[in-house]
Amino acid sequence: QVQLVESGGGLVQPGESLRLSCAASGIIFRSYTMDWYRQPPGKQRELVARITRGGITSYADSVKGRFTISRDNAKNTVYLQMNSLKPEDTAVYYCNAAFSDSFWGQGTQVTVSS
Repeated sequence: QVQLVESGGGLVQPGESLRLSCAASGIIFRSYTMDWYRQPPGKQRELVARITRGGITSYADSVKGRFTISRDNAKNTVYLQMNSLKPEDTAVYYCNAAFSDSFWGQGTQVTVSS
């Protein structure tokens, strides 16, 4: 069956960095657009970053210049490098795989606090 497993979340101080990973199985990974979403406490889930199967990336304005999405098709994994983290980046981060269908991971908590 399809599985997306996120990892790399944690508690960091403002200005620090984290790298999230999302390992996929059960799909032809290279065919899928991969997204990172986040859901802050009490708010709706929002799209943070996208990488298409062709490697084209796009970002929410709030993270441009700080976050970088990348993929390794050989490892069936998508990454989100998050630099200069701010308290407002605190959220549960989810990866999503989209092609003719869509799949979600279980999420990983990122907390930015001093």
